[in-house]
Amino acid sequence: MQDKRVVITGMGAVTPIGLSVDEFWNSMMNSVSGCDYIKGFDASRVETKFACELKGFDPANYMDKKSARRLDPFSQYALAAAKMAVEDSGLKPESMLAEDKEKTGVIFGSGIGGFNTFYKQAIINHLEGPNRVSPFFIPMMIPDIASGMIAIEYGFKGPNHCVVTACATSNNNIIDSYLLIKNGLVDRVLSGGSEAGVLEIGIAGFNASKALSTRNDSPKTASRPFDATRDGFVVGEGGAVLILEELEVAKKRGAKIYAEIIGIGLSADAYHITAPDPEGRGAILSMQMALKTAGLQPTDIDYINMHGTSTSLGDIAETNAIKSLFGEYAYKLNVSSTKSMTGHLLGAAGGVEAIASILAIRNNIVPPTINFEHPDPECDLNYTFNKPQSRNVDVAISNAFGFGGHNTSVVFKKFEE
Repeated sequence: MQDKRVVITGMGAVTPIGLSVDEFWNSMMNSVSGCDYIKGFDASRVETKFACELKGFDPANYMDKKSARRLDPFSQYALAAAKMAVEDSGLKPESMLAEDKEKTGVIFGSGIGGFNTFYKQAIINHLEGPNRVSPFFIPMMIPDIASGMIAIEYGFKGPNHCVVTACATSNNNIIDSYLLIKNGLVDRVLSGGSEAGVLEIGIAGFNASKALSTRNDSPKTASRPFDATRDGFVVGEGGAVLILEELEVAKKRGAKIYAEIIGIGLSADAYHITAPDPEGRGAILSMQMALKTAGLQPTDIDYINMHGTSTSLGDIAETNAIKSLFGEYAYKLNVSSTKSMTGHLLGAAGGVEAIASILAIRNNIVPPTINFEHPDPECDLNYTFNKPQSRNVDVAISNAFGFGGHNTSVVFKKFEE
């Protein structure tokens, strides 16, 4: 197998704090919370009455109305982010040679897939009968349809699949994409994830598992990772696409390069279906592998975008993992959880947070963890509380962990010839 260098040449995102990469970054720099009372449905019957919804998203800005009607929202978000990423990258799919399209893949995931479609069609089936179920039900619901639709939109005929690992989904898709390019099998891949889980049954399910915050008197401050009064995560929605490209191919076409991927890590907690290993042993293994594959020492890392969901157990477990692996140097790192602003985008989280990590490198600014008020003695790192912090960021790790004990880490580095 060959050993290629993999760089990021395009990015697109729709998030609760901005419907473009620039809006997303500007909101982070201004410590904006994307959380508010739910407007997408009547939340009077659920315990948690707030979420981080997309604001002002209109699929007609990214696709024709007929196509939009035949897509679940998670696929609409995927196509919107892909459109931005393709435009940002300078690729011109309409004029690409056939062999170039055959070497362009789409590896893109969703933790849940067409949740909205499944919910609505199940109700129709129950109330009106099977003959009233939509012929588009199955293709609108399945999680892999977003990767398929992106490929159809642009005619990309390279590897096309969808990895589903709950909240680690985007990172797993990015890792698969990286490995294909690094081994010389393809030239570029569109990768990331999208999610549309803000609906009554979704909120009800997470409430039943005691995973969500119920801070209904103050939604904007509800996502508060590492704060002693945190009481659960906040569901978010959106999508992110990154274009990974082989370095020489990118240089040949004169592409701008945001950053380089130099390491990846994967592991399993093998502990519990939802709770993390309290000592963070799975997270340690994931970050260890990421450092090893990057050829780095712990002291080479400047910033970690933590999974940091604002749950009582998860924040401590990840903190313990960082302290165990990085030792005293853990206190010299900047770490933060951008979920304090976006909420938890589930299968899209890793994609959005990869973009946050890349922009931290590009701008030498660490995005903050907002809503901090009360110190937790078990969370004692530099979490970049409340305001962004300027520092040199050459290398960043983006962590994403999922229900089932899935752990992933991706190492991004400032690009150098």
